[in-house]
Amino acid sequence: MNVNHVSLTISAVSAAQYPKDCKPEIAFVGRSNVGKSSLLNKLVNRKSLARISSKPGKTSTINFYDVENKLYFVDLPGYGYAKVSKTEKQKWGKMIEDYLNSREQLVQVILLVDSRHKPTEDDMLMLNWIKEFSPNVLIVATKWDKLSSKQKQENIQMIADTLQLTEQGTIIPFSAQTGEGKEEIWDIIDAIVQRAYASN
Repeated sequence: MNVNHVSLTISAVSAAQYPKDCKPEIAFVGRSNVGKSSLLNKLVNRKSLARISSKPGKTSTINFYDVENKLYFVDLPGYGYAKVSKTEKQKWGKMIEDYLNSREQLVQVILLVDSRHKPTEDDMLMLNWIKEFSPNVLIVATKWDKLSSKQKQENIQMIADTLQLTEQGTIIPFSAQTGEGKEEIWDIIDAIVQRAYASN
């Protein structure tokens, strides 16, 4: 998709604040500091639409971005090692869970993992939820440019093995620096959104 118009519709903390229209929603989820903001900015050709922070746990709301008035990109709070209070983590966890379990407009969840590291137990739990929700599993392996050629081969296999991916599982290496993977991700999103509109 050629993105010319994109805007933050709302930063929500409860279902009552979610957008009321019925555009398809693509949700992005991953542990804190995995690179969600960088991915979102690259996909929509913006430098700072989604705020990027070196401090894990900066996103504490569910952010809905209207893309071309055709779909929403939904940025969910990061999970894992964010340096926030236990109470705050529990609040985020419930916020994410409520959205994933109740949102009818949700057509795909994209799980981000850091290509430099073995996926965490939290990543496994999230992937298992996605598999229950949808047969389409899409993993984006971020920070791809930080690996050597040898590491790329080894780490992509490590990610696939750890997440126990079958032929239904898709891993797309992505670099916010070079843009590698951007077109492949958009091809999948476009196809999913087209199917969503066709079924309505």
